[in-house]
Amino acid sequence: MKLLIATRNKHKLREIREIFSIATLQIVSALDFPWIPDVVEDGDTLEANAIKKASTLAKATGLWTLADDSGLEVEALGGAPGVYSARYAGESVDYAANNRKLLRNLEGVVERRAQFRCAIALAAPDGRARVVEGSCAGLIIRETRGANGFGYDPVFVPDGYAETFAETEAELKNRISHRGRALEAARRAWGDLLESGAAKLTP
Repeated sequence: MKLLIATRNKHKLREIREIFSIATLQIVSALDFPWIPDVVEDGDTLEANAIKKASTLAKATGLWTLADDSGLEVEALGGAPGVYSARYAGESVDYAANNRKLLRNLEGVVERRAQFRCAIALAAPDGRARVVEGSCAGLIIRETRGANGFGYDPVFVPDGYAETFAETEAELKNRISHRGRALEAARRAWGDLLESGAAKLTP
C-alpha cells in the first residue's frame, strides 16, 4: 500500500519517515507529484489545515494521504504564532527570520511558557478524514542554540530537558516532540488499517 505524505519539506519528511515506519507501507511524498499545486493553508486551526491538505492530495492522487500542520503557541503572545508559525515573519518561509521576530516580541518578557502542537490527518481518496494530535510543552529561551532540526527548534527547550530541540539528537527529539507524539497516536489509531490496506477509516 502506498501512503502519500502531504509535504515538500524535506526536514519534515525525514522526521515522519523515521517515526512512521510500517513495513507494509511504501511512503511517497508531494515531492513525487510536482504537478500538484501547493495547498493554501487558510484554516483557522491546525486541524483544519491538516484535513484540507490530506483531503486535497488524496483526491488529486487517489492515494491515502497523511498530512500534518504544526504550530508554536506562546502563552505570553496569546497563543501566537499558532497557525501562522511557518510564515510568522512574512509569506516566504524563513526560519531565521521567524526566530528573530519571536525573540524580539518576547524581549523583556519573564514568563516564556510555550508548547508545540501538531495535528495529523489521514484522508481517503473519497475525502473521508480523521485527526489525531500531539503536543510538547516547554520554554522559549533568549537566544538561538544548536544546529539540528528546523523551524523554532533553536529557541525551544522542552520540559524536563536542558537542551533545545536543535541541540537534541534526532532519536530523542522524535520520541518527545509534538510531531513524534502525534505520529505515535496515528500509529495506534490507524496502524492496523494501513498495514492491511483496508478500505475504511477506524472510528
